[in-house]
Amino acid sequence: MHYVQILAAWLKTTRVSWAVAGGIPWLWPLGEILHFIGLSMLVGVAGVLDLRILGVAKGLPLAPLQRLMPFAVAGFAINLITGFLFVTGDPFQYIHNYAFWLKMLFIVLAGLNVLVFYALGLSQRINAVASEGDAPWGAKVVAGVSLFLWVGVMFWGRMLPFLGTAF
Repeated sequence: MHYVQILAAWLKTTRVSWAVAGGIPWLWPLGEILHFIGLSMLVGVAGVLDLRILGVAKGLPLAPLQRLMPFAVAGFAINLITGFLFVTGDPFQYIHNYAFWLKMLFIVLAGLNVLVFYALGLSQRINAVASEGDAPWGAKVVAGVSLFLWVGVMFWGRMLPFLGTAF
C-alpha cells in the first residue's frame, strides 16, 4: 500500500490533477458524461450477449451479437481513460475508499472472465449456435458470472460517494 500512497502523492502534483480537480471547470462533468456513455456501451453490448447466451431472446442468433463486441471494448476504453482522470483529480479520495478497491477487484475478475471465455474457445462455439439454439453450458456459466461482475462494478462505482470516508 506504501507504493499506492507514493503514486497518489505524485498524481496529485500533476497538471492533469489540477485540471480535473477544478482547474478546468467543465472537465469533470464531461468525464462523467463520457464515463456513463462508455458504461452504456460496455454493459449494453456485453449484457445483451450474456443474456442471450443464458437463453433470453432465443430468436436472436449469437454470431451477429458477438460482432458488436468492439463497441463494448470501446466503451471499456472510454471508462478506463475517464476513470483514470477521476482518480488523478483526487487520488486520495479513491485509494482510501474500500468501495473503489472492490470496484477494481470486480473489473479485474470481469477481465479474467473474458479471458476464460476466449481461452476455452467458447466464443467460437457460440458462433455456431443458431436462432432458437442453446449455448454450451460453459458459456452460460461465463455469461452469468459476467453479468454478476458488471453489475457489481456498477454497484461499487455508484457506492463510492456513500461508503467509506473518502468522499
